[in-house]
Amino acid sequence: MTAKPSRQLWGRPELYTSYGQNLRMLNTRPKQLAVVAMVLLAATYVPFGLPDEWLHLFATGLAAAIGAIGLNIVTGYAGQVSLGHAFFLAIGAYTASALSGEPGRRTIGFGITFLPLWLLAAGVVAGLAGVIVAPLATRLRGLYLAIVTLGLVFLGLHIFKEWRSLTGGPGVGRQGPVPELFGQRLDRNGELLTGDQKMYLLTLVLLIIFAVFARNLVRSKVGRAFAAVRDRDIAADVIGVSVTRYKVLAFGISSFYAGCAGALLYAVLGRVEPDSFNLLLSIQFVAMVLIGGAGTISGSIMGALFITTLPRLTQELPTVLPFISSDVTAPLGAANLAIIFYGLMIILFLIFEPRGLFGIWIRIRNYFKAWPFSY
Repeated sequence: MTAKPSRQLWGRPELYTSYGQNLRMLNTRPKQLAVVAMVLLAATYVPFGLPDEWLHLFATGLAAAIGAIGLNIVTGYAGQVSLGHAFFLAIGAYTASALSGEPGRRTIGFGITFLPLWLLAAGVVAGLAGVIVAPLATRLRGLYLAIVTLGLVFLGLHIFKEWRSLTGGPGVGRQGPVPELFGQRLDRNGELLTGDQKMYLLTLVLLIIFAVFARNLVRSKVGRAFAAVRDRDIAADVIGVSVTRYKVLAFGISSFYAGCAGALLYAVLGRVEPDSFNLLLSIQFVAMVLIGGAGTISGSIMGALFITTLPRLTQELPTVLPFISSDVTAPLGAANLAIIFYGLMIILFLIFEPRGLFGIWIRIRNYFKAWPFSY
């Protein structure tokens, strides 16, 4: 009998020893420990150690991260450029708002406030819209596909502004989806937790579920087909990958994620207004993917949290840099700096670090794995 090699407990992080280990989600002990530590920190310290203002901001970022993962599936993994993410976010937000809205009011409402029902419905309706649009992806690519999806944003803006019975109209809007679970309103203060604490924990749990599903998807047969279509769709078609099928599937899954994210996002914010779903919102989600790292689930989460907290961080700049004005209308005001940073960060990351924040983390990790050697 051959003795089993002893397991190394200390020293360098474990290396891959088999193809099966390479395919696992958390394939080394350091990754397992790091993920457990981050989840415990996010579930224990953050909701009880930070003020409600930051919890509200983080809840918004976690909800946006679900939408960023969806955009990354269709753009980063399947290679289909989409600038119409705001359109699918709006479909999800208004589907959930209509289902959970109070009947008999000025806007459409069905009184279904049970959160899993309106969240699933928001994703399904947005996913169906994505499947309807998806055949365009089979005929177009690159810049032409980007222009078509960009047109969805302006088409959606017109429809939602005119459909006042659903949206409330521009400048008025309507209340966001009612987050109710087993008779308890999650957006209101309770005996043990505040509304912001409950919404933060809700978005954290849902993000983990959506992220795990997406991670399993991209390392499966479907994910490998997405990568083949992204890298060379003609070659993928030659070796037997159904390009049409997987492009439609990518748009459908991405739109489902966007619909759920739109519903959650405006359940956290509490108000839905048609002008919110504009081109800037789509650009923000593109920035989340590019700055976080295209083709990575972790990068989507990093980018969403970074972009969401950026406006709040720029509000503190006038106290540090006197030449920055706190006036909203000023050219160098804190409000305008966030928009400037979106474009600037996209340019810098595309030039110097195409893999985004996730790429920076990989560089740091590889440096310490190889230390003290340089290779």
